Amino acid sequence: MPLTCNIDPIAHADHTDITQGLSQNPASISPKYFYDQQGSRLFEAITQLPEYYPTRTENALMQQHASDIARSVGTGRTLIELGAGSCQKARTLCQLVQPACFVGVDISADYLQDAVAALSDDLPWLDARAVGGDMTQGVQLPADIPRTGRLVFYPGSSIGNFDPPHALALLAHMRELIDDDGGLLIGIDLPKDVTVLEAAYDDAAGVTAEFNRNVLRHVNRLIGSDFDVDQWQHRAFFNADASRIEMHLEALANAQVRWPGGGRAFEQGERIHTENSYKYPLPVFTDMLARAGFAQAEAWTDERGWFAVVHARP
Repeated sequence: MPLTCNIDPIAHADHTDITQGLSQNPASISPKYFYDQQGSRLFEAITQLPEYYPTRTENALMQQHASDIARSVGTGRTLIELGAGSCQKARTLCQLVQPACFVGVDISADYLQDAVAALSDDLPWLDARAVGGDMTQGVQLPADIPRTGRLVFYPGSSIGNFDPPHALALLAHMRELIDDDGGLLIGIDLPKDVTVLEAAYDDAAGVTAEFNRNVLRHVNRLIGSDFDVDQWQHRAFFNADASRIEMHLEALANAQVRWPGGGRAFEQGERIHTENSYKYPLPVFTDMLARAGFAQAEAWTDERGWFAVVHARP
C-alpha cells in the first residue's frame, strides 16, 4: 500500500482566495478549484474527447521519443509528479525510466490516494507515495524522500494555466525541489490554429462545459455559497493578444449569490473568469525555464508542431 501524507487543501487561505476573487470586477475563480473528486473525473473524461488533442498528442510524442527521453532523463530517479490526478501519465513514464520512488502530488487528495493505490497494485516493485496538497502554496514532501536524483514531472501543459509571472514562480519552486543533479520533464502546448484550440476547450458533447460549471458546486461546498449551477453557461475563446484560451462562466439571468459574511449580484451576461491556458512558442518557454534556474533544455515536438515535451536541468 502507498504511504499517504494528507494535507487538507480546504484551508482559511482558500476561503479568502475564493471570496476575494468573486468580489472582484470582473469576478474570477482559480482553476485549482476545478479539482474536487467530480472535477477530477470530468477532466479525465475530457482527455478522452476527440477534440481534446493535448493528452493524446503528448502521449504519442512521448512514445515516439521514448528512448531519447529515457536516455536524457536516466533511470533510478525519484519521480515527483505535480498535479498527478489519475497517475496515468506517470504509469507510462515509470515503466520507461524505472524510478526508485514515485511521489504523486495533487490538491484532490482522495482521488489521488485511490490512483496511487492502483499504481502500486499494477507496479508492485515501485515505492509509490501520495501527497495531498496545493502546489501553488509550496510542496511539502515527506522527510524520507531523497533530495538527490529527483525528476519533477509536470505533463499536460498545465503550466499554461498560470499567468506568466506565476508560471515563472512555479518553475522556480520546481527548481527548489531538486538539487543540481535533478531535472524537470514538462509538457507545453504550442500555438496553433484557433479553430483547433477553441474546439479543444468547448467540445460538442459538453463535457468541458460541465467541468467548468462543476467549479460552482465545489465553491458552494467550500465557502457555503448558493450558486445555482443551471443559471450559468460555459464560454471558451482564444485571446490572440495574450496567446491564451480563456474559460468563463456567463450568467444566463440576473443572479444574487450569497455566502456567509458576503455575497454579490451578477447581471445577465456578466462573467466569472475560471481559467487561462497560455500557448507558448518553444523559444519563449525555454527562456522562461532559464530565468527559473533551468539553464539546459532538450525538447521534443510532434510532427505538426502542436506540443512539446522538455527535459530541463540546472
